[in-house]
Amino acid sequence: MSHVLTLNAGSSTLKFGLFEAGETPKPLITGLIDHIGGAATAKLKDAQGNTVSFSDLPAKNSANHDGALQAALTKISNRFPNAKIDAVGHRVVHGGLNFSDPVELTPEVISELSTLMPFAPLHQPHNLAGVRSALAAFPDAKQVACFDTAFHRQHPFVNDTFALPRSYYDKGVRRYGFHGLSYDYISGKLAEIAPTLHAGRVVVAHLGNGASMCAMEHGRSVASSMGFSSLDGLPMGTRSGQLDPGVLLYLMNQEGLSATEISDLLYKKSGLLGLSGLSHDMRELLASDDIHAREAVDYFCFRIRRELGGLAAALEGLDAIVFTGGIGENAAKIRRRVCAGMHWIGVELDEGRNDANETIISSSFSRVHVMVLPTNEELVIAKAATAAIDA
Repeated sequence: MSHVLTLNAGSSTLKFGLFEAGETPKPLITGLIDHIGGAATAKLKDAQGNTVSFSDLPAKNSANHDGALQAALTKISNRFPNAKIDAVGHRVVHGGLNFSDPVELTPEVISELSTLMPFAPLHQPHNLAGVRSALAAFPDAKQVACFDTAFHRQHPFVNDTFALPRSYYDKGVRRYGFHGLSYDYISGKLAEIAPTLHAGRVVVAHLGNGASMCAMEHGRSVASSMGFSSLDGLPMGTRSGQLDPGVLLYLMNQEGLSATEISDLLYKKSGLLGLSGLSHDMRELLASDDIHAREAVDYFCFRIRRELGGLAAALEGLDAIVFTGGIGENAAKIRRRVCAGMHWIGVELDEGRNDANETIISSSFSRVHVMVLPTNEELVIAKAATAAIDA
């Protein structure tokens, strides 16, 4: 029996999964190691979705992604001692101009992906660190990269460029879009359960600690709220979202901040955390009576609504809205606030369905279908890794 391992390394997290290879890979165990670099914790689920015991990681494993990966591999090998891992699939945030499909990670490919670190400084280094750890752990397995930017590489020129001198566009300063693995999964799921909607005009809201929105037509990306980097668009847990470039000039010229300090501010100290001064976690903000927490939530919902209008314009109409991601799948209050007052665009929510987290949460009278679909980036990666074995 052949198996594939999936690795999805974030700035302070590591998602992983062991799958039985096949046309539709079968998950055997999936997990998340969180707070890497601090008091790391881990969550595991078996094939039936049941929680598997995995206590907090020892401090020695919380220092870096390599320690977290070793802890994950130890747990997998103990539970599945006969697993034969023939391929490892990796989420890599940035594929640049040249990678629009999954690709085997040769030394040349890894070298090229390393040059894209300035394009995604919060994610790319950790993605590639996971690749190097997996190469050491499984030297005979195929290593396959799946790119968050790939889903958006067919954007029309007007949704792909900035109004800068054309030479920068030629150098790769473009609107790449991110969360492509999530959107790829949702597109495929729609094709399976709602083919008519899949063939139409859909806005998908991937809402979590990282958040973005994507306009799809016939299941393909037409426009994205994220642009050159994963900072653009919606406010996120600790990232600023859309920002007037003049603010950056002010921070440099008047506040005297260096490029490193600005990067730290925009990636780690802004967003919901910066606005609230309390937390980056939407659950804490919704439970709080603090006025700054409420204002942070207000701004988050306002920006989603504003982006929804713009993406609907890019599609020249709207047939469906899909909520996904940790917040999108679980926060009924956020979905309600986003959809409130959107009758003009054809949205009418069913409060009971929304509170019950049903798949369809729009009313029977709503012209626009509103849905909640759990995403599964790991399955997209596992399929690509399985295809590499078959090839």
